[in-house]
Amino acid sequence: MAGDTARLGRTDRVSWRYRHTVLALCMLAFFVTYFGRLAISPVVPLIIADFDVSNTAVGVALSGMWLAYGVSQFPSGILADRYGERRVILVAVGGTAAMSVLIAVVPVFPAFVVAAVLLGLAAGLHYAVATTLLSRTFDDLGTAVGLHALGSPLAGLTAPVAAAWVGVRYGWRPGVALAALVGVPVFVVFARRIRPTEPRRPDQPMRERLRLGPLVELLSRPAILLPLVVAMIGTYVTQGVISFLPTFLVEFRGYSPSAAGAVFSGFFLVRAGAQVGIGRLSDRAGRDSAIGAAMVAGALGVAGFVALPGGLGLVAAVLLAGSGSSFFSAIDPRFMDALSDDERGAGFGLVRTAYTVVGSAGSVGVGLAADLFGWGVSFGILAGLFGVSALVLAGNGLLGTGY
Repeated sequence: MAGDTARLGRTDRVSWRYRHTVLALCMLAFFVTYFGRLAISPVVPLIIADFDVSNTAVGVALSGMWLAYGVSQFPSGILADRYGERRVILVAVGGTAAMSVLIAVVPVFPAFVVAAVLLGLAAGLHYAVATTLLSRTFDDLGTAVGLHALGSPLAGLTAPVAAAWVGVRYGWRPGVALAALVGVPVFVVFARRIRPTEPRRPDQPMRERLRLGPLVELLSRPAILLPLVVAMIGTYVTQGVISFLPTFLVEFRGYSPSAAGAVFSGFFLVRAGAQVGIGRLSDRAGRDSAIGAAMVAGALGVAGFVALPGGLGLVAAVLLAGSGSSFFSAIDPRFMDALSDDERGAGFGLVRTAYTVVGSAGSVGVGLAADLFGWGVSFGILAGLFGVSALVLAGNGLLGTGY
């Protein structure tokens, strides 16, 4: 039994209680890595005022953070194959807490940019590795991924309100540093409760995992390529909304920072339910049906932020946009379905890197469009991109391309 649990294989080799301990602590670890990144968005107006920079400049910093988050996904899979998932997740959680403190003490804006990038690198080590760990533990992967992904909306529910409240009263630096307060306890519990996991490829040289030919072949497979394009577009939109929704609500709709933070939390509250719902839907109705439904809802919701008046219009926009941004719990299992057991570590990390790196441009894209054309046009572009994703999936289904 000890050998079986150390290997942490499929569901028949791991007890029910321990499986769900793994799921719960992976969710909490994701909560920490997301909290660290989200704590910045509600205090963006305060950061702009403190450093006297533009929306575009802060957008560059946030895009750098998300870009680094994406870049570290692929090596995270390689590191997990070599050292085991547990060690990599611990580095992600501890690194996120440490980098949040670093951001809070930087004296100048260039240092802020560097610290934000380092935060992204640390946080990015978690998701692909945790998803691979869950694929070794659960059969209903869509449901497990949806529950694991609850860490992001739970962080969104708490981080914006907490960071905005602290930021308004004590300054943006203590608001950003809140991530360390939640990160340290989760690090300790994860280290104590999760057993060491046996590496899949502990002796394979790293250079063999980085050969260009096999990487290109994996990304060009029909079963990978089409959802990869959809994921890139969807991630671009989601990152743009997450990075600037509070600022949009303050500058375009006239909300106070605290009220905007509360709406932002509502957006993530919707995501909390939608993550699980879309994951379950993908297990039962098919991956593409669930992804397409999310994309249509997202397009309507983001457009609603601009076009729907009043409080009821804003509620409708939050419900639809929050659901749309939850497409990850359907599209990530679609990738895992297309990968063999041996490929899921580094292979899924590579896929995550590809679509997260491209999607990270959403932050700077939204900030630049807002500076040039205004917030209405900027968010209108995002709504259109969600719509394009839905059309791509619909066209693929109608034409029966096999992608």
